[in-house]
Amino acid sequence: MARAESGATASGGESIVSLPESSLGYLPIVLAAVTGVIHLFLAPQVIGFSQTLGILFALNGLGFLGGTAIYLTRYWQRELFAVAAGYALVTFVAFFLWGGFDGFASAFYMGGELNVMAVIAKTAEVLLVVSALALYTNTET
Repeated sequence: MARAESGATASGGESIVSLPESSLGYLPIVLAAVTGVIHLFLAPQVIGFSQTLGILFALNGLGFLGGTAIYLTRYWQRELFAVAAGYALVTFVAFFLWGGFDGFASAFYMGGELNVMAVIAKTAEVLLVVSALALYTNTET
């Protein structure tokens, strides 16, 4: 899957920005942005009850947004789709490891109410795994 060059240029006159040519290529951008922003939004709230977890939330959000920034450059390589899928999968699994496996549904509840942010973020991460792996398998080297 080829990538389209955009207008921003490096010192050599080559474009730094490289946009996906297919609509599937834009899906990981949206998904990573959604989960990244949610993690950054929740980090200050989480830090109130766990400084370590709050810092991890912030770093995770920055990781998703940073990965998106790299994806939008000419430096992105096919192998990085596998890295992105692994990163999203680790984040998804860590959510349950940190909160305990006392029931899949209970991880999505906070104070007896559905934690919509958790549902959206984890759904985005699972879809990011699937879309990144699809792009990995469909992208030529």
